Amino acid sequence: MRLVHAKRIGRRPTGPSLCSGAAARWTSRGARRVCLAKSTASTSASPPSSIESPRSYAIDLKSLDGKWRRRWKEAEQQEQEQKQNQTQDADATPSRSSQGQHQHDAAPRHPAKKTKTNYVLSMFPYPSGSLHLGHLRVYTIADVVARYNRLKGDDVLLPMGWDAFGLPAENAALERGIAPAVWTRTNIARMKEQIDCMNGSWDWSREVTTCEPDFYKHTQKLFLMLYERGLAYQDEAEVNYDPVDKTVLANEQVDANGCSWRSGAKVEKRKLKQWFVRTSEYREALLADLDELAKENAWPERVISQQRNWLGKSTGAKIKFPVMAMGGVDIGAAIDVFTTRPDTLFGVQYIALAATHPAVSRLAQADVKLQAFLDTLPGLPPDAKVGYLLPQVRAINPLAYHDDTPDATKASLPIYVAPYVLGDYGEGAVMGVPGHDVRDHSFWNTHHPEQPVRTVLAASEDGSTTVMANEGPFVSHGVMTHHSGAFRGKPSLEAGQIMVRMLEAADLAKPVEKWRLRDWLISRQRYWGTPIPIVHCDSCGAVPVPDEELPVQLPNVDKHWAESRTGNALESSPDFVNTPCPKCKGPARRDTDTMDTFVDSSWYYARYVDAHNARQPFSAEAARQMLPVDTYIGGIEHAILHLLYARFMYKFLASTSLMQGLRDEGRASSAEPFKRLITQGMVHGKTYINPDNGSFLRPDEVDLSDASNPKVVATGAPAKVAYEKMSKSKHNGVDPTQFIAKYGADATRAHMLFQAPVGEVLNWDESKISGVTRWLQRLHDQVVAIVSAAAAAAAAAAADERGSPPKDAKHFFESKYPNLDSMDGATRAQWDADAALWRQTQHTIASVTRSYDQVYSLNTVVSDLMSLSNVLASSAADVALKRHTASTIAQLLAPITPAFAEECWSVLHPSRGSIFRSAPFPAQDGTLGSPMLERRHQSCAVQINGKMKGVVEIPPPPAELQGHDLNDWMVAAILDTKLGKERFREGPYDLKRAKRAIPVRGGRVMNFVF
Repeated sequence: MRLVHAKRIGRRPTGPSLCSGAAARWTSRGARRVCLAKSTASTSASPPSSIESPRSYAIDLKSLDGKWRRRWKEAEQQEQEQKQNQTQDADATPSRSSQGQHQHDAAPRHPAKKTKTNYVLSMFPYPSGSLHLGHLRVYTIADVVARYNRLKGDDVLLPMGWDAFGLPAENAALERGIAPAVWTRTNIARMKEQIDCMNGSWDWSREVTTCEPDFYKHTQKLFLMLYERGLAYQDEAEVNYDPVDKTVLANEQVDANGCSWRSGAKVEKRKLKQWFVRTSEYREALLADLDELAKENAWPERVISQQRNWLGKSTGAKIKFPVMAMGGVDIGAAIDVFTTRPDTLFGVQYIALAATHPAVSRLAQADVKLQAFLDTLPGLPPDAKVGYLLPQVRAINPLAYHDDTPDATKASLPIYVAPYVLGDYGEGAVMGVPGHDVRDHSFWNTHHPEQPVRTVLAASEDGSTTVMANEGPFVSHGVMTHHSGAFRGKPSLEAGQIMVRMLEAADLAKPVEKWRLRDWLISRQRYWGTPIPIVHCDSCGAVPVPDEELPVQLPNVDKHWAESRTGNALESSPDFVNTPCPKCKGPARRDTDTMDTFVDSSWYYARYVDAHNARQPFSAEAARQMLPVDTYIGGIEHAILHLLYARFMYKFLASTSLMQGLRDEGRASSAEPFKRLITQGMVHGKTYINPDNGSFLRPDEVDLSDASNPKVVATGAPAKVAYEKMSKSKHNGVDPTQFIAKYGADATRAHMLFQAPVGEVLNWDESKISGVTRWLQRLHDQVVAIVSAAAAAAAAAAADERGSPPKDAKHFFESKYPNLDSMDGATRAQWDADAALWRQTQHTIASVTRSYDQVYSLNTVVSDLMSLSNVLASSAADVALKRHTASTIAQLLAPITPAFAEECWSVLHPSRGSIFRSAPFPAQDGTLGSPMLERRHQSCAVQINGKMKGVVEIPPPPAELQGHDLNDWMVAAILDTKLGKERFREGPYDLKRAKRAIPVRGGRVMNFVF
């Protein structure tokens, strides 16, 4: 390490000082051996009561990053050289440590012992060209989890790759006139350098890039496997078309306002022939297995809830509403409606059809006004309450045919076309119940503001039966009201079931099950994606590309980019399109669609386990050993799309020969790709806002000469400060690589974790990192001072091994304190200091281990270690114990600050090598709560009417004592001491005469009131 002389501050050290005149020697590991000056203090066998760590040296945290990354790289290269002659069959199972994993921290400590495999993975990034703090946070968390599990002895896989296909690259290529591949690979190279600055332990030998043919060859193979099973199919369907990006979007990629998730353009509805994946085939398994993922909070409840809602299983009834049509209007004999609330059937006041309902399409051919209304819908939000009343048609409530049905329910119903009705859910029609549905209530009030809303159930039988236009609907289950005829007074759930059975007998209803989930539309009319490996032949139809011809590679279309053409470049590439039919060898055309990028990310995690397998996506043996992922880390924004598709794909893969074991064991349908899911919070940046107009201020528009009182440069007015999602428009972005260059990777990592719990939003504040850097520097100073004192003690009293870390508590305390019951005052004080430091160290090990295991409370790891280092700084414990505690802090901190921990370890143990190879993660030794380390005595200040009258040494009171029992015990203990016998047994301070006795701070103070 490079030590820089700094100005001394603080008090003069009382312990041995570092030798300033002797030259420092360096071992092969580069650790500085501390030279000690001869002094009279060093001749004493007893160490100093405390060790000061004056700021005589200041560690350069930034310099540690490069130093230790070089060391780790050298160790990795040495491992690779040892294994360069090994050969493997393409299908042989790759071991985690044989594929170039960072050997400095991956090598097992006990090679003969079978280790547990542990797969840690963060969601791979899109190579935009620059990292943001969100990347830094998720990758830091992943690396910390991986390093922690390695230190525990697990065989850990922590790979990294690139989600490299997609529209942004194609759009960037059009803007710059270069091929997407060139832009993407340049960005990958730049981002890889940035990621390497984070002091991570990623296994780059397993790197995958989805836009490379050696990856998308296997994506095409998986598509063909789905096709062979009938799970990939082509169908003509109305799709969401983005007119700006000129591509089709999945439903999930259209926001609540009907706009594209990427371009923001208003989405159009078009009918095109598209490729789908039959995700609906696995819907029951996808829903049922959420219960397993919810156990022990393996997945966040919020994600589980979003997936349940997206799957959208509904149990209800399909009910026929007969139709009356006049003037030759062709609408059909009846309208089928799906409802989950048949108990509200008496309250139906209108019928509403989706714009895409077949009856609407037929009527629009003859109704010019209806067609004009339909033409206006693409420009409206999907929840708009506009509607078109169909003329000359009315619907009849099927309950109207029963004599005891109230007259209001027998009345005919208007039929509307309304955009708030979803065409792809249920039957594309709803029964409007304004009294018991929020959307229906809003629609009815818009079109019939003067007409009353009919309620047919209430919280109780005597509850309100009429809802006025300005009141909300009653949406819960309850009791049927008098508007429900013979059903009045019945529980609504029971009444609904009876109604369905009654109408089913008349062929007007039947129980049905509906799902919101639709099959996955994967076609994209763009170039930069995985080509769909299908050839279309006029004679043979759709023909799969043979395995031996995979991958179907993207053609070079440089002219397309150079001329900034729009549309799908594949369609204008005749050399790509025109090809012989694989079946009949006649002329045919390749499919020019590419796959949705979510297809790539639905299986990439499985490719990592066998990244160099040229013949298969991965081998069955590699999958058996390494899948599923143990800990998966990423943002909550992927709760539905990516995570749902990955779950589907894994269940499919588990049913194939690629996962022979799961299939043979009958566990294919219940297979899940990610055992545990960690969703980290977003990182928000400090934003400065102009109070006059609410605009976001650029850095040069803010006066930060007084950081606590920022002002608008132009006006001098105080600027508003808020933390918001980082974006260019808000001028609040932070370049993590610049931050790392300024403060060092380890300080940045520790600051990132310390500022907020993993699952919560992190408000990034650069000014607060100074606390972390100062702590790390103080901790390093402590280590140097402790090693100095330990060496001095060892030189003075080598015979009793003073200064060497203790083997264990039992050995240390029994050898140093053989007669616990006959210790003098000084020895008792030393025992108390030793035991207190050992106890605090054990408590910290327990707390830090829990935090690492839970992941979501990693912020408390840093705070707990800060607390322990403060205890260490003020402790008067034996120097050997202090060295033990310092070593423990380095080990506990190693997953978070790996280079800094290595540096401290090299000072504490210069001959033991890397902390990641020589130091197992600390474990509790079982001494907490044992009699061996129980406090023998504690000081108790005796007060009379609030005034100090003396201090006695008493045993700690039993923890179970409370109230009068504690008071009696304390009085007896005080009176049993020498001072108690002399001053408090008789006379004015006779404690037995006190009116009250008040113990404070667990018996450390006892106030007697006379």
